[in-house]
Amino acid sequence: MAVTLKEVEAIPGSYPPAPGLLSDAASMLNHAAIWQRIEAYCRDRWTARQVVWTVEGGGTWEPPLSPATVNTVEVWEGGAWVPCTPAASPLGGYELPGEGPYRITADVGGGEVPAAVSEAFRRLAEYLADATDRAGVSSYSVNMGGAIQESYQRSPAWVARAMELSGAADLLRPYKRRA
Repeated sequence: MAVTLKEVEAIPGSYPPAPGLLSDAASMLNHAAIWQRIEAYCRDRWTARQVVWTVEGGGTWEPPLSPATVNTVEVWEGGAWVPCTPAASPLGGYELPGEGPYRITADVGGGEVPAAVSEAFRRLAEYLADATDRAGVSSYSVNMGGAIQESYQRSPAWVARAMELSGAADLLRPYKRRA
């Protein structure tokens, strides 16, 4: 079986627009950063960009991102990349004939953003924007002397768990990258 050794994904020119009904605080966040977090979790892409994979080994290989339109397949021979045309695999993808390595260049992305993905974006944005949410709180105190003061500190890892804690991960499960 062919193994993907390296994946170089270009940053798209733009990301899909943010879904409607965001709070003012969530609207102020960097939407490109939120899309990048969603894309890191998913195998699907909704805006076009170029991806180059370096693959080694013979056997079946299919693009790990979708939708993908493969433009070129090259094999390393005699100190240079040489174009080749692998056969189609019966289950999709390609049947790479030798050990390679291969360089596969494709255009990836496109299509409408599904409603579940838009909702995942909204949940993640609202979670990150909510300064009063107690998720990830590691220290909490209330001072009742004079004016009542409330303070808390979040664990530095709360952002790392935002996809899970916001509920976005549950919505993105059908689009999750394969291991």
